[in-house]
Amino acid sequence: MIDSYGLLLGIGAAIACGLMALLWLLQVRIRDASHVDVGWAGGLAILAVVYAILAPGDPAHRVLVAVLGGLWGTRLALYLLLSRVIGKEEDGRYQTLRAKWGDGANARFFVFFQAQAGFVIVFSIPFALIVFDRSHGLGLLEWIGAALWVVAVSGELLADWQLSRWRKDPANRGKTARTGLWNHSRHPNYFCEWLNWVAFLLIALTAPHGWIAVEAPAFLLFLLFKVTGIPATEGQAVKSRADYADYQREVSVFVPWFPKKPRG
Repeated sequence: MIDSYGLLLGIGAAIACGLMALLWLLQVRIRDASHVDVGWAGGLAILAVVYAILAPGDPAHRVLVAVLGGLWGTRLALYLLLSRVIGKEEDGRYQTLRAKWGDGANARFFVFFQAQAGFVIVFSIPFALIVFDRSHGLGLLEWIGAALWVVAVSGELLADWQLSRWRKDPANRGKTARTGLWNHSRHPNYFCEWLNWVAFLLIALTAPHGWIAVEAPAFLLFLLFKVTGIPATEGQAVKSRADYADYQREVSVFVPWFPKKPRG
């Protein structure tokens, strides 16, 4: 067993950096960086299991991290692999970067991939805190967190299924999805993803230094609202869909809520 947070996170960093280096080599070969997102989710699934095996905490807490973190990361990795990588051209974000970076693209993508490894470590911190919890069994707060995790992952699954079903109908080409959860939030998948990390925060709060786990949902909010999430997604949607401006006016941006009545 490893009795040091630093050593455990160091092992996690080595795994994440090694994984992203391998994926970068694949990117060099096929000239497609889309799988970096798959690596991010899959890397977290791997670390959830590795931390659970190596840490000295109570078995109940370690199994909880391995199961919840492993299932969440594996599901997301498979979804991204099937929906954005296999049989698809390179994601537009990475095509733009490749064109912008020109001859230096491979070197810059290496830095980019390793930065994603850094994100893996940041989001694995709640896992590390929980697997060091030596208290016997699971208390009320941990069960509440586990229940919230079920709600979050179920919401992600439902949102992904509803969007996939909408896109498969040729009559909806060029139109914005307003079915199910997408009629109450413009980004229900992002909201449920954030809830997932709130769930891990609740589970971590009973562990020593567990409050540190607040960094995961807080950092995710920053990324979603200020970096690569909502601004980029909506900027592209406004350009490509004539009805998106109305959608922005009528539907909540993040937290699901009742839609406003259309103008007119």
